[in-house]
Amino acid sequence: MSSAKNEASPIPCFSNPEVVLDDNISNHLFTLDQSVLDKPGLIDSKWDDRGNLKSEQILSFRELQTSVTRCIAYLQSRGIDKGQRVLLMVRPGLELIVICFATFRIGAVPVVIDPGMGLSKFARAVKHSEPDAMIGIPAAQMVSRILPASFKSVKRRILIKKRSFLRELESVSLSGYLEIERTEGEDLAAVLFTSGSTGFPKGVCYKHRMFQAQIRLLKELFQFQPGEIDLPMLPIFALFNPALGMTTVLPDMNPSRPATVAPAKIVAAIDRYKVTNSFGSPVLWRKIGDYCNNLSRDLPTLKRILVAGAAAPTSLYRQFKFILRNGEMFSPYGATECLPVSVISGEEVIEDTAHLSDEGKGICVGQPLTEVQVRVMDPYAETLGEEVARGDIGEIWVHGPSVTEEYDKLPDATADSKVSHEGQCWHRMGDMGYLDEAGRLWFCGRKVEMISVGDQRFYTECVEGTYMTHPDLRRCALIQWKSEGLGTKIALVVEPEIHRAAGSKKEQQSLAEDLHKHVKQLSSQVVLNAYFFQKKLPVDVRHNAKIHRLTLARTLSTKTPVTIPDSL
Repeated sequence: MSSAKNEASPIPCFSNPEVVLDDNISNHLFTLDQSVLDKPGLIDSKWDDRGNLKSEQILSFRELQTSVTRCIAYLQSRGIDKGQRVLLMVRPGLELIVICFATFRIGAVPVVIDPGMGLSKFARAVKHSEPDAMIGIPAAQMVSRILPASFKSVKRRILIKKRSFLRELESVSLSGYLEIERTEGEDLAAVLFTSGSTGFPKGVCYKHRMFQAQIRLLKELFQFQPGEIDLPMLPIFALFNPALGMTTVLPDMNPSRPATVAPAKIVAAIDRYKVTNSFGSPVLWRKIGDYCNNLSRDLPTLKRILVAGAAAPTSLYRQFKFILRNGEMFSPYGATECLPVSVISGEEVIEDTAHLSDEGKGICVGQPLTEVQVRVMDPYAETLGEEVARGDIGEIWVHGPSVTEEYDKLPDATADSKVSHEGQCWHRMGDMGYLDEAGRLWFCGRKVEMISVGDQRFYTECVEGTYMTHPDLRRCALIQWKSEGLGTKIALVVEPEIHRAAGSKKEQQSLAEDLHKHVKQLSSQVVLNAYFFQKKLPVDVRHNAKIHRLTLARTLSTKTPVTIPDSL
């Protein structure tokens, strides 16, 4: 085990003490109470697949301040200034956190694009965002040379060598640097790209005040306390922890391939560092939950698990009811463009809403936050007018302090998704849902995946929710299937559980009949007659949870489904 410590004296964060960066998200790091400065701020540990510790690197909050300050000087010496767009192509870890805080502090604008989205989408996103500089590992620098057209705007390239960058910062001279301009709340803070699960990824423009609002809302919502330990399985969330006085434990996993995580590594880190909070997608928590169940063990230090990125199945809440002996699972609802909007606890799901989801009513995502306004509108409305009747399904519109106002250099997309009403910016979520009589918000599926047949509308989460009550289904996807020979039909694409064989035509026919009978017995309003089977459904890279239903519909257009007669 190795532990990195920097015994150097604290370095002032800038040479002009009169400059107060109150609206800059990085200000939280430099205004921490003295009592927490020597406590662990960042922990980066590596484990083998059995959960045995291989290495450990720890930075206190004071050391993190020092590293960020030296990084500011380093970046300024390389010509990085306020307002410049900086493409970050650094693997998650201590280096990325330090660089992010330094760019925020300077007033530069980090551009964050998930490389897991695929090379063509990534290249297109880089070209569109027009970064002035890039900070990247050797492999990233190579990509920029291979795709010169996409990186044409880049004037400065800064090479980051993992494990040596923090050591290099120790020799950085602070002379002549650290003159930092004031950052206003309306200044652009970052460009964060969406996952592109239902189209091409779009850059979302975040202002500093929006990040500040997110921190405030999350703190009020979950009552985070200074001294808590967080293990965020989405790297961007690590940036909020200094503002909350929370230690960050970086997970030993590949965030571009979250489904490949070794659950023993995550559980070992939770145990060793007594983690109290963790964020991850439903797929990640299912793997961790299965691992815990197989060992008949719980996670006693966890106060809360936040599961997001896609709707969490009821089975996941039930599974963790026994694993979280001293905690609770929560599911915050939102999007890259606005987060958080609402939240629901596992206890509320199990006791109040699960049976309705099983009946095809959609997925309850809880009460909207007090500072967030939610309206359910006709999906084809162009202005914020009268809502649909309470309980009726429409498109979810949201206004609040963390709602972003535009997409980066995409005026048409901005016009499609953002509506100005009485000086307020409302974001059209692109999600279909409704508000129940108790004021809770329900999610029924993406608008682009809604299927219309005559006067009827079919919503993915409503139909799939009923089918998912069958124990042999791992995932399923509702699609509109078009074939030249058979016309247009509604079909269900099924990913069976491992224990249920569905490789042969006979096995597929048998499972299709079982599903058909099962849903029919539930008195569901929608019982399908066409079924496709796949070993793995295509999902988004970021969370491994959002199913690419439109892609499935295209790829299956030349295939023949297993059909069930109406008489069955």
